[in-house]
Amino acid sequence: MVVLDLAVPIKRRVARVAPWFGPAFVAAIAYADPGNFATNFTGGASFGYLLVWVIVAANLMAMLIQSLSAKLGLVTGRDLAELCREHLPRPVSRGLWVQAELVAMATDLAEIIGGALALYLLFGVPLPVGGLITCMVAFALLEVHRRGARRFETVIGGMLGVILLGFLYTALRSGGEPAAFAAGMVPSFDGAESLLLATGILGATVMPHVIYLHSALTKTRAVAAADPGRRREALRCQRADTLIALGAAGLVNLAMLVIAAQLFAGSGIGGTDTLEGIHAGLGSVLDGHAALAFAIALLASGLASSGVGTYAGQVVMQGFIGRTIPLAVRRLVTMAPAMVVLLLGADPTTALVWSQVVLSFGVPFALVPLIWLTRRRDVLGDQVNHPITTVAASAAAALIVALNVFLLVRTLS
Repeated sequence: MVVLDLAVPIKRRVARVAPWFGPAFVAAIAYADPGNFATNFTGGASFGYLLVWVIVAANLMAMLIQSLSAKLGLVTGRDLAELCREHLPRPVSRGLWVQAELVAMATDLAEIIGGALALYLLFGVPLPVGGLITCMVAFALLEVHRRGARRFETVIGGMLGVILLGFLYTALRSGGEPAAFAAGMVPSFDGAESLLLATGILGATVMPHVIYLHSALTKTRAVAAADPGRRREALRCQRADTLIALGAAGLVNLAMLVIAAQLFAGSGIGGTDTLEGIHAGLGSVLDGHAALAFAIALLASGLASSGVGTYAGQVVMQGFIGRTIPLAVRRLVTMAPAMVVLLLGADPTTALVWSQVVLSFGVPFALVPLIWLTRRRDVLGDQVNHPITTVAASAAAALIVALNVFLLVRTLS
């Protein structure tokens, strides 16, 4: 009886807080998308544990950024794109929209190529056909969202779980070097190539489109959080949701780099600078089960992130210009660069890495308006950022901009 008496309050508490959880898991799938596979595995295979600190720093920044985005939607009942249209001059708002659409194309490039490559590794499906299949699955996921946001959040969260389990399994089998991991926590680079990968990791981890999307996912809960007491509880749950979901995505990213560093760095095994080579290398160094876990995780990542990316594109257009276009038309436009890459036979991994570099240049254009809006009392009222929060977020934005400028200068020179 005592057990039953204790169980009832616990069930009530879970039922009370459960509705606030879920949005961060949709956002988190973008932090474990195929672009992360390319940059993290390439970074680990090429430089060992050197770039561990980049993944950790990027994940901490992601937690802060996504928490601000979630708070903005939950408190105001509007998403970041809508608030930009309301508070910024029209030319600036339209410019941000055009930039966001270009970033959406780079996002689709990573997601479609990743899904197509996974289908090729698992079933031998030609890459262009795999790209079309990935797009079709994205439409199916959006149909799930149309039937209920909670269903969509559950499906995407489940796919994130598949990715996490796949890499934890392989990482445990690969082993690790705690001393080398600890040394990798000290910020350092090893030439321009490591800087390029660091910027790619940053672009793959802090994703522009989910900065917009997270606020749209939480704004649907704003009415339920209108009461001040309920709002405080909702904000606490939102922070916990972000911490758990982004923590899981961070573990995925670290596992990727550790696996590549442990098995391939300095090993002399060829081809580990490509995802096909990583797949083959896992099969030869470990066994077919490890290679299968990698391919399944890549497929779950490509399919889930493709659906999330398409939904984010709709949110961005609706927010910035107050209009939408048919999903089929949007998908045809944003998938075009990825299909061109696949049809031309370009190296998928190289395309993925460069797509993440492009994404990193798009981050400040979403991050700066987010910081500016969340520090305004006329927008967030008593939930306005604490000055320390604003300073930390501004420092993250400055670091991203500095890395991008340095990369651009090095590339041009």
